[in-house]
Amino acid sequence: MNSGVDKDHNLATADRLVRAAVDAGAELVLLPEKWNLLGPTDELVAAAETIEGPSVEAARAWAHDLGIHLVAGSFLEKVADSDLPYNTSLLIGPSGSVLASYRKIHMFDVEVGGVKYRESDSSRAGSRVVVAEGPAGLPIGMAVCYDLRFPEIFRLEAERGARLFTLPAAFTATTGRDHWEVLLRARAIENQAFVLAAGQIGPAPPHFESYGRSMVIDPWGTVLATAPDAETVVVADIDPTAVDRIRASLPSLANRRPIAYK
Repeated sequence: MNSGVDKDHNLATADRLVRAAVDAGAELVLLPEKWNLLGPTDELVAAAETIEGPSVEAARAWAHDLGIHLVAGSFLEKVADSDLPYNTSLLIGPSGSVLASYRKIHMFDVEVGGVKYRESDSSRAGSRVVVAEGPAGLPIGMAVCYDLRFPEIFRLEAERGARLFTLPAAFTATTGRDHWEVLLRARAIENQAFVLAAGQIGPAPPHFESYGRSMVIDPWGTVLATAPDAETVVVADIDPTAVDRIRASLPSLANRRPIAYK
């Protein structure tokens, strides 16, 4: 997606793309980070919604009406006890129920390509790693964008049973060119799990330029599908038994020696 500050337009686009994914056979659909609105700090905070708000309501309706599991990218979740919202990713089941909620742990406070980013000005950091049950009981580890640079999250999720990771993102064009695929494949290889990564693409105010290249990667680190440089849908078949085969033949997770890592 190429989301901007027009929330109605973003929801209409997401509706069209989710339906296109399902038409192509998708049973698990992932939207990008801040799919419902991406823009300046003040507009992000002003547009934050509770979990009962219109964006989540739309996502729940898509999952229910289409009979799919939907990871509703991330949105800014308004909470009663804070002036700042969380950057929250939701797993929604075919019944339309919210099955799991993950609040982004790592805030993107950096300077890259001559641009300063201060996510902590618009979002509050979460503190809990989340693994939830997806289609056919598949354990899903949840993360968001900048979390990709912190392998601890993915290893903890793998230890808690995750066999597939979801990563909604708005990765910058500057870092994406050099780091996006490398880091996604690394998280897949070192944890021997599938990675689904959905990225924003293109410009958004005030200075965002997102890399795109949404990907599906298998537990061997092979890229099964990559989105072109356009707003679109990318679909791949995954075989969950591949996780068992790879972990059995190359048992790096079982060969870990945590006593030596303290």
